[in-house]
Parts: sequence; C-alpha cells; structure tokens
Amino acid sequence: MKKSMRGLLAAVAALSFSMPALAASLKVGVVPGVYADSIEALIPEAKAKGLDIAVVEFSDWTTPNIALQSGDIDVNYFQHQPFLDNAISERGYDFKSAGIGVLANIGLYSLKYKKFEDIPQDGNVAIANDPVNQGRGLLLLQKAGLVKLRDGVGFKGTLDDITDNPKHLTFTEVEGPQLARVVGDVDIAQGYPHFIVASKAFDPSSGLLYSGVDDKQFAIVFAVKSARVDDPAIKELVTLYQNSQAVKDAISKAFASDQKLYTLPWVH
Repeated sequence: MKKSMRGLLAAVAALSFSMPALAASLKVGVVPGVYADSIEALIPEAKAKGLDIAVVEFSDWTTPNIALQSGDIDVNYFQHQPFLDNAISERGYDFKSAGIGVLANIGLYSLKYKKFEDIPQDGNVAIANDPVNQGRGLLLLQKAGLVKLRDGVGFKGTLDDITDNPKHLTFTEVEGPQLARVVGDVDIAQGYPHFIVASKAFDPSSGLLYSGVDDKQFAIVFAVKSARVDDPAIKELVTLYQNSQAVKDAISKAFASDQKLYTLPWVH
C-alpha cells in the first residue's frame, strides 16, 4: 500500500474516532426541581456524544403525558411506574419505561408541631390529589399512627379507604408539586423534598417521618411511546444519565445534599 493511501486511511480512522457515536436530538419533558435540574446537567455531556437534549418544562403532572402522546416531546421524566400505569389505564396511552432514574422519598411535614402526638383533634392535612401519590401519603400517615386503611389497598388507597381516623382529621387534596407551598396553612402535609428545596419555603430535612427509599417501584422512569423503547438515542439518554457525575451532583444538590431524601436505584 502506498504511503499516501496509508496516511489517508489513518486520517479517516482518527476522524471517525473523534466524531460523536450518535447524531440525534431529543425533547425531554420534565417538571421543576430535581428532574429538570438533573436533565439540564446532562446536556453538555450528551452534546459531546452527539445527542442534543432540549428540556421542556411543565408545571403539572398531566400535560407531560399529553405532550408525549401528541409527539410534542420524545421522552418525559417526571413519573414513577405506578403513576404511569394509572395514566395508561385511564387514558389508553401506549407508553413504556425506557429506564429508571432517581427515587425520590416523600415525607410528612409540619411547621406547627414537632410530634405526631401534638397534631390536634380535627386537625387538617394536605395530601396529593392524584391516585397513586395520594396512596403513598396515606400509607405514611398510617405508619405515623394517624389513620388506618382498608386491608390490602397499599399505595392504591384513597381517602375513601380510611377506616379509622381517631383525630377526625380533615383532608385537602393538592397537586403534588404545590404541596410545599401549603404546609404552613395546615397542621401536617405530605411533601416531596425536592419540591421543598426548589420552593425554599422551609427545611426539606425537617420531616417528621419519611418513606423508605429502597422501593424501586417509585423510581422515576423515562417514559416513551412503546414503539421507541429501543430507540438508540433514548437508550443513550438513559445510559448517559445513569453514569454521569454531573447528574449525580445535580440530584444531590436538589435534595439539599441529604442522602436520606433520595436514592439512585440503578446503583443500589
């Protein structure tokens, strides 16, 4: 082989190694807080790999699935599997999880009382208004000894499944991301630490009780249309996310650097 030809092939090989392995773009739907922050943190690394990420932020837990269904976004990253299953059941979406992300703990918070025993008779409680997350909050209230639920309802429980309410508590149903803003108006509230951090309303580590952080069914998923679950760009998104130190740092910051408030389920 002529020397010039060998040099040309070597140059082509060097160029191929320097080029990104992927050339694609994705619109990722998120809600504010840890989900938005961690995806934003991934953008530079993803771009270096040939994956352009555009973050689309929503303020509620309904529109991201509508946007995914309509094709306005390619992926959404805000919901855990039980929430997704409920949305599929109710709306008929053909969605699947392409991988898991952070597992966010939930807590019970009060700005008025330091112990559950101090919660007054006829006290008021703020709780998530969507079926699955309301069930999580009720399980935590049951663990605290404030209510009892019908046997076997688990995280699918609703206010109608309360069988014993010794303090005669009343409940106000609130959109999950807004719970952090109403804690001061009630005696006790379900809360999401990362939304509390984002709101700067009070200390996210001041919860009276937290849920377990080892229950992977509540890990946030990368939801996509079923036909795209094996899309190389989406697989790359999940792989990059799970291996990025910048993402891990953003998650830690979003949870006030308090490791009892979250876990990384793909690691543990």
